[in-house]
Amino acid sequence: MVERTGQMVLPPNIFAHNRATVTAQYSVMPPAGVLPSRIPGIEGAVIRILTAPPMGAGFAQIMLELETGGGTTTPRDEGVQHFIYLVEGAVELSINGEIHALTTGGYAYVPVGHSYGFNATVASRLIWIKKPYEAIDLAAPQPIVGNRDRIERQRPHTEGRYWQYLLPADDLAFDLNINILGFTPGAYFPYVETHIMEHGLYMLEGQGLYLLANDWHEVQPDDFIWMGPYCPQHFYCTGWGEAAYLLYKNVNRDIKF
Repeated sequence: MVERTGQMVLPPNIFAHNRATVTAQYSVMPPAGVLPSRIPGIEGAVIRILTAPPMGAGFAQIMLELETGGGTTTPRDEGVQHFIYLVEGAVELSINGEIHALTTGGYAYVPVGHSYGFNATVASRLIWIKKPYEAIDLAAPQPIVGNRDRIERQRPHTEGRYWQYLLPADDLAFDLNINILGFTPGAYFPYVETHIMEHGLYMLEGQGLYLLANDWHEVQPDDFIWMGPYCPQHFYCTGWGEAAYLLYKNVNRDIKF
């Protein structure tokens, strides 16, 4: 504190300064303000629910901060599909009793009807996405386990940006896609997108400006964004290095009335 004319002056930004925004169309959730929750059957973990149906989302996205040994206490099967992405650390993931070792950048898709569990072998941070499966006249997908480092960086549209498709992009059996989008400094979307798909976006690295509806928001690592259907959106990479984020979207299903 600094004393000025006999009064104590507090440091700037100490009173309720934050970047969090929640609207009907979108939310921006910096990590500092997301309070921990509890989920039965998961121990040794700080659980932060980033979005869920009460926000208006059709899915849930959760950040798990696992201590060594933390995770599920028994195999789980809640009747929904799951996607798990390891931000950092090391985790043993079981799918139907088969163990998979995930390291940083590792991920897994657990289809509906398959049991799973996870336990950290070192302190770890894990993104957990879950969504009810919308069945159609195709067999449901099978489990997938991979790592970001083994996925090709594709540049299908413009220079300065890349996509890493963590799930098959052209398989109609999937009703969700999970991709990593990366940007070199100064790169940006060629236009403002407005579409029916909703998004869950987690900043992995770098920084940038995100246009959401009519508002610009500065984003950085560990920020989360939920974008509802038809929310205008645009990204511009403003940092000195590459920016990248993990992106969920719902796909491949007809309109519900």
